[in-house]
Amino acid sequence: MGELTQKRQAIVNSTYIGKGKLAELSSLAESADVDVVIFDNDLSPAQARNLEKALEVKVLDRSELILDIFATRARSPESKLQVELAQLEYSLPRLKQMWSHLSRQTGGMGVRGPGETQLETDRRIVGGRIRDLKEKLAIVQARKEREVRGRVEEHTVSLVGYTNAGKSRLMNSLTHADVYVEDKLFSTLDTRTRQWHLKDWGKVLLSDTVGFIRELPHHLVASFKATLEEARQARLLLHVVDASNPAAEEHIKSVNLVLADIECDKKQTILVLNKIDKIPDRSNLHLLMALHPKAVAISGATGEGLDDLREAVIEALTADYIEADVYAHVSNGKVIAYLSAHAEIYRQEFKDDEVTIRCRIPRQLLHHIEGEGVRVRPLNS
Repeated sequence: MGELTQKRQAIVNSTYIGKGKLAELSSLAESADVDVVIFDNDLSPAQARNLEKALEVKVLDRSELILDIFATRARSPESKLQVELAQLEYSLPRLKQMWSHLSRQTGGMGVRGPGETQLETDRRIVGGRIRDLKEKLAIVQARKEREVRGRVEEHTVSLVGYTNAGKSRLMNSLTHADVYVEDKLFSTLDTRTRQWHLKDWGKVLLSDTVGFIRELPHHLVASFKATLEEARQARLLLHVVDASNPAAEEHIKSVNLVLADIECDKKQTILVLNKIDKIPDRSNLHLLMALHPKAVAISGATGEGLDDLREAVIEALTADYIEADVYAHVSNGKVIAYLSAHAEIYRQEFKDDEVTIRCRIPRQLLHHIEGEGVRVRPLNS
């Protein structure tokens, strides 16, 4: 219905925006007969209440809007728990403002009005519910960590990126999975993992994760820690970007900030410029490629560039291999069987009671075979 921007050196403590801009906003809201005013900022409880009194319409800030969207998208019991926790943690400091319209009773020391009594009751209820949710989510988190750690011997790849970048559609294209796809913000709130078979190489486990957004509220990141565990433990990240969006470069920077927030910024990452079929002027794509020369340009919808993406993923995963000589007793069938299943064996040499196996194996699996009676000599760093 309308949009206003104000640039100030400092915010106004009571209403966030200045007096003149507030009058302009009030006039615009009245003339357009709007139902809600949304601030692309985080407001304090007092600011939100003062703005609602001045504008006489519902006022939402950035965090509340994101939480409302999350609440409509949550489908699984786990994501519903996560969203409810984030909503309660957001609302708890705002309870006082909700009950400030009830006046304090007078009449003597220790006599409290209905507002304070209801406030204490609500705080106790909300606080208790937050503790219950955190306990339930701690169980979910522990289970998720065990589940993800159980895939240590698998090649794990995780899709990350700005919301609505096309991660779910790309996952469907790569794995032929039937993952829910819709052109909406945060259509994916639950992590999904599917097998992705790479021709002439093998299978990887590909995970789709919740989309990021600039200035993602910190309590949301904390609540969705279990969901983001896939990205935290993945061997390789595919950072998917909607290359057709004019703000693509800003989205890349925003996602990188969130990745740093969850300690994933040092992981091996491939930048994937998606939706190139929707770019009207290919010079915009050339500019992005110039800024990110190692990026892979694709279209998850048409399939263009998917072969290039597969090759880039294989190259990245192969770089994590190491050649080594493994020395073990000939009777150690466990080590021999493990190498047969997880390594590419070049040759085996038997001398006396010892077998020497030259192989190529993922670096992170070396510690699984090192132990009593087994020696490993890496042939390259």
